[in-house]
Amino acid sequence: MQITDKVVPIGLPPGTPINTVYVWTISSVGALGGLLFGYDWVVIGGAKPFYEKFFHLSSASQQGWAMSCALIGCLIGALTSGILSNSFGRKLPLLLSALVFSVSSVGVAFTGHLAAFVVWRMMGGFAIGLASSLSPMYIAELAPAHLRGKLVSLNQLTLVIGILLAQLANWLIARPIPHNATANDILYSWNGQVGWRWMFGVTVIPSVFFLVAMFFVPESPRWLAGKGQMTKAETILTRIGGTAYGHSVSLEIQASLQRDHAKTSLRSLLEKKMLRVLGLGVFLAVLQQWCGINVIFNYAEEVFSAAGYQVSDILFNIVVTGAVNVIFTVIALRAVDRYGRRILMLFGTSGLAIIYSVLGFLYHRHSHGLHMLLLVVAAIACYAMSLAPVTWVVISEIFPGRIRSAAVSISVTSLWVACFVLTYTFPLLNDSLGASGTFWIYAGICALGFIYLAIRQPETKGKSLESIERMWD
Repeated sequence: MQITDKVVPIGLPPGTPINTVYVWTISSVGALGGLLFGYDWVVIGGAKPFYEKFFHLSSASQQGWAMSCALIGCLIGALTSGILSNSFGRKLPLLLSALVFSVSSVGVAFTGHLAAFVVWRMMGGFAIGLASSLSPMYIAELAPAHLRGKLVSLNQLTLVIGILLAQLANWLIARPIPHNATANDILYSWNGQVGWRWMFGVTVIPSVFFLVAMFFVPESPRWLAGKGQMTKAETILTRIGGTAYGHSVSLEIQASLQRDHAKTSLRSLLEKKMLRVLGLGVFLAVLQQWCGINVIFNYAEEVFSAAGYQVSDILFNIVVTGAVNVIFTVIALRAVDRYGRRILMLFGTSGLAIIYSVLGFLYHRHSHGLHMLLLVVAAIACYAMSLAPVTWVVISEIFPGRIRSAAVSISVTSLWVACFVLTYTFPLLNDSLGASGTFWIYAGICALGFIYLAIRQPETKGKSLESIERMWD
């Protein structure tokens, strides 16, 4: 059954029916990669106090490596996503991602040695790298132009739901710890021996669901068209928006392919205009990480301890921040196609620069209490409705079709390099500069990001992928 959406895609006849139930369903399945990404990446923050005791990790470099080792796998997954998606489409690599998620979560849960822990975390990271590149691109290539912002942002919504589920799981699985507990008490507690394993292991449940669901969604019509399977591509597009929509979008895709048929992805990436758009994609990806918000999730224990909270309070506060993350991501879903990408990114960078400056000042004054939690919540709210979802939307839509797989792969690889640097360096920065100096550094990065985006980022709201491609000519 087709349900007519009130908004008509640009360039299509009035009254064009959009099968919103179908397109939201397949986009939601594709976005499950984001849920696994969010859960697997953040669950480590709650397990951290316990596995560190189990593996006897004491130095900042050891702790940083255990936290960041998965990023090596993320880099490999992101780097290979372009090759895999060009050769095998978007669907099959996403199936591979779900399978690796399932296996690695069980592997981490049963490991008894740090070396095995690192290997399994890297495998999980490989799945994250694949999903983080392919899920938003898959959704963008299926979505009607006027819904693309919302639908790609679904990936971020499932990601933050995954974060919240991980935070809830950590809070519910962990048993209360006395405030006067020693490191040895924690090591030989249920949390130190068993609890942290369950935190990682339950990832297998949504992983298997994602694996099964992916068998029932179509391939990307734009990938099919690029491989000469135009009839299959138009069939999928017709199911999304009816005959007129399918025919119109098919013609637009064919025109784009004919214009660029002689250019290879690698050669096109070296063109001056393509280097300009690739530079924007890489900058956005790096900025999303170096704005510093992931430190609050991955090192929540240190952030809240510096604000005067105990371990049991910290786990509850993490759940509070996760709930705020979900709420403001839902707000972003409504805002991204209404107000546009550019204004949300400028709002996010300026807001975070101000909040971090205040947080740094209060940490410098050794301030403790509820107001510190409120500022952290404000930072997460600001990020959740701006840099978090909008970065993925822009990266998935700004690149021309002939370089999209390669360019998204490079951009997301840059994101994971930036994330590795952020995650590995936080304990070192925190040791040398304290929380105040560290947050002031992140405030400066956000301020520079605001200036760059004010100059360089165009608005892409409501434009088809092919019309965005023509912007760079």
